[in-house]
Amino acid sequence: MSLFQPEAYLNFCTFEPMSMSLREILTVTTILFAVIDIVGSIPALLSVKTKVGRIHPEQATLVSALIMVVFLFVGESLLGFLGVDVKSFAIAGSLVIFFLAMEMILGIRLYKDEIPETASIIPVAFPLIAGTGTMTTLLSLRAVYDIPTIIIGIFLNLIVVYVVLRNLFRVEKFLGVAGISILRKVFGIVLLAIAIKLFRSNVGF
Repeated sequence: MSLFQPEAYLNFCTFEPMSMSLREILTVTTILFAVIDIVGSIPALLSVKTKVGRIHPEQATLVSALIMVVFLFVGESLLGFLGVDVKSFAIAGSLVIFFLAMEMILGIRLYKDEIPETASIIPVAFPLIAGTGTMTTLLSLRAVYDIPTIIIGIFLNLIVVYVVLRNLFRVEKFLGVAGISILRKVFGIVLLAIAIKLFRSNVGF
């Protein structure tokens, strides 16, 4: 059994642009923006920059794009090898997103990732941008939305990621500590609602 599904590639190559809804693109983009949480990651990014000396925005963005797009296409087949269907993974993903949202809203830490001090690409591209939460969300989204819509959402988010990485100190200075905190809580509430919606749509009620 091949990890790459030909039908998924054909569906992507032969999609009709008019079949995509602007509302769906906006929804997917918002979901990924909330999960990636590049604005909320500014303090962590600044910490990494202080430790390693420099973050390369172009490399970090390209590596993040590669991870997300490859996992979007291969992730489902990989689950097939493990005997897990997409809906089950989507339900599990909705629970992960739920707890991520609770972290953002309550200001607590449920997930702990170690940030290595070796290079700027590894902690930035993975796990800060294209981490487990993002990859789980991608497969959860694939159970509901078509691939072209998700890819557009990915690249719209990567534009924001690139801009933020290029202007870390300016963004932090503009938003301030209070601004970043407010944004995290607002997007946490949005993410919580999204998690509930994903759970309900895959459970069937």
